[in-house]
Amino acid sequence: MPTMLSIRPGDELPLYIGGKPPQASAGDSCFRKWRSLHRKQRTLIILASLLVLFGFGHTTSRFFGTLETVETREAAAVAAVNEANVPKAAPVAGNNAANGGPVDVDQVDVPQVDSNGPNHNENDVNVQIAEPKYPKFKGPQNDRQTAVVAAMKHAWAGYKKFAWGKDQLQPISGSSQEWMGCGLTILDSLDTLLIMGMNEEFAESREWVATELSFDKDKFVSLFETTIRVLGGLLSAYHLSGDALFLQKAEDIGSRLAGALDSPSPIPYSDVNLRTRKGKQPGWGGESSLSEVTSIQLEFRDLSRATGNDTYEKIAFKVSEHIHSIGCNDHEGLCGMFISPTDGKFRPSTTITLGARSDSYYEYLLKQWLQTGKSIDWLRDDYSQAVTGIRHLLWRFSEPNKLAFPGELLNGNTWSPKMDHLVCFMAGTLAMGAKNGLPEDHMDMAKNLSHSCREMYRTLTGLAPEIVYFNELPGKTEDISIKPLDAHCLLRPEAFEAWFYLYRYTGDKKYQEWGWEAFQAIEQFAKVPNGYASVQSAKKIPVVHRDLMESFFPAESLKYLYLLFADEQTDIPLDKWVFNTEAHPLPIRAN
Repeated sequence: MPTMLSIRPGDELPLYIGGKPPQASAGDSCFRKWRSLHRKQRTLIILASLLVLFGFGHTTSRFFGTLETVETREAAAVAAVNEANVPKAAPVAGNNAANGGPVDVDQVDVPQVDSNGPNHNENDVNVQIAEPKYPKFKGPQNDRQTAVVAAMKHAWAGYKKFAWGKDQLQPISGSSQEWMGCGLTILDSLDTLLIMGMNEEFAESREWVATELSFDKDKFVSLFETTIRVLGGLLSAYHLSGDALFLQKAEDIGSRLAGALDSPSPIPYSDVNLRTRKGKQPGWGGESSLSEVTSIQLEFRDLSRATGNDTYEKIAFKVSEHIHSIGCNDHEGLCGMFISPTDGKFRPSTTITLGARSDSYYEYLLKQWLQTGKSIDWLRDDYSQAVTGIRHLLWRFSEPNKLAFPGELLNGNTWSPKMDHLVCFMAGTLAMGAKNGLPEDHMDMAKNLSHSCREMYRTLTGLAPEIVYFNELPGKTEDISIKPLDAHCLLRPEAFEAWFYLYRYTGDKKYQEWGWEAFQAIEQFAKVPNGYASVQSAKKIPVVHRDLMESFFPAESLKYLYLLFADEQTDIPLDKWVFNTEAHPLPIRAN
């Protein structure tokens, strides 16, 4: 029987605690006692009261004078953040950054959050602002980067006009979509604004976070999506700006999300209520997906390291430890798609894939190892075993041009040559592993897969579809086929992510060219007057647009393109930072 993981008031996890109700007035009783006193006694009490009032007035003037000084200092600090040429990574650089070692945040003073949790007044903006300690971002350095910043400004203008404070922009109708109810596009894009040098937009977003953002909603949200987008976005903004407001908000949402881990097994529920902190399974099934439960560890660990409260890291890492302990040995380290939060067991005969519902499990094995200073070797070993399983069980080559791709095993045993665009992330992950001591042939796999992803963009629009199928039969003329229901393009980032890593690691400019071609297609076919819109079919011109700009477009797609086009690949050095699966950079620790 698995151990019950329960989060109780005695645990270190910060939760809000309500105060006691006010006591009833005792005015009538006091008046009767006053009348019963001797006249001399009443005179002495009046004289003493006058002395107290005189002293209080003197103290009050000193108190408000001090408060005014504090507020003046805080206003100056906020102004310094807003007027700077993009403050970059404040309390995380440390001396190790200059010495080429990993960023050791634990050796740097970071703003502290009360151990009992974030401030109960969620609109309290009196948070001490740290001065930037990391070299500032330079802003765009060439025409291509300038073009990406212009795209970000266009997307932001539409969001600000029609959806400000809402989750996502609907650019065709000029309206908004609510999903989590927390201004998702703002939180997901904070670090993009910083990295691109969009100081005015960042300052305006910071003001909204300080005065409008509240997570106290009676609403169920996805543990996975909220962790990678909201918690990850706030933590990254904190590290890049040094502004403790973002850490305060990160701890607020983190304490709420942690309720999903209060399940009968080490596997969390997939959904959690932000107000009650109670988890549940979604209406479509009773199990959590592999990627949902194994792609929260980078963020929860970073929250623990930033706040000094190790509860977050412990409860999230229990999931990884559990998966490691039961193993995925039936498919050489490749795990099934669904796992139960009730008994902690995988559903038998589920699909083996690197695509949706499984993808970031493999990504976070490697990235957790890197985040912890390469100190937990079984994370690396499980990742390496999985790559071996990919090569043996999923890796095939198409006809006639021998494009490499990882397919799927439906129900654990039936081969399918299907590949999601999401799978392109794996090219970047493979390259990262090869660059950090894993076998060199992982880099060959990365290059081959990244080329296959580029071929997905060879459509009439130059945009990639959501899903493709690779041909394995001799005699065919096309390597890739696209089914009508899979032809939509959501402007996903995974190919840009892969090309960014490969350009960083190899210096081969073809990856920049591939990215530029894709960006030009986005400008031509996805740009609309009020922002950018998903495309109904990448195969058809004229295009039909879907009425949604996903938050990952400014958060990930434009960010990776901007970094890919940099002349000097020095922003966010990969030996000091690790990107979460939503492209939010978090510092690498020494241990």
